[in-house]
Amino acid sequence: MNTVVCQELQRFNKLTSKVRSSLQELQKALKGLVVMSADLEALYHSMFDNKLPAMWAKVSYPSLKPLASYVSELLERLLFFQTWLDLGQPLVYQMPFFFFVQAFMTGALQNYARKYSVPIDTVDFDFGFQWEEPKSKPEDGVYTAGLFVEGACMGESLMLEESKPKARSRRQPCPAIERGIRALQVCLEVGVFDPSCCLFQLDEFVPS
Repeated sequence: MNTVVCQELQRFNKLTSKVRSSLQELQKALKGLVVMSADLEALYHSMFDNKLPAMWAKVSYPSLKPLASYVSELLERLLFFQTWLDLGQPLVYQMPFFFFVQAFMTGALQNYARKYSVPIDTVDFDFGFQWEEPKSKPEDGVYTAGLFVEGACMGESLMLEESKPKARSRRQPCPAIERGIRALQVCLEVGVFDPSCCLFQLDEFVPS
């Protein structure tokens, strides 16, 4: 996971550097110390309208949130990775906090493949859910959190149920991703694996 966190920190450093430098330039422009460029004017209007500035979006993770919520989430993401650096790998990984979550999942597969000396292309994921907060790391796999489901909800029996009235989406219980070389095979045998059940990074999806 060291490679994963280093790559993530490079992306966040690039984002925070862009935020800091653009805000500093905007302050100078408002004081008349530098020329108000088109980019700085667009930044000013985006902040006034509570929208994510275009110059930040170019180096940012995907987000549909207004600017105030975006900044709050950015601080949460930075705190998550700072805690990772200070205290070591977290017990529960917040999947929405990654720029490139596919790299995190590939890293989980690689850890398993190296531990048991098996080819990584023979390894796939199996999933389990639990309501209780885990107290220790799993022997194999990782604990994740932060996923939402739309149009349904997870019942007390950890099975999908009809969504609650007026509830568009709901945070899901902590899933444990277990790495196993027979995971995909088992899912196919019991008829659980369904390629039409997709996971998206944004809460807005337009079918092609």
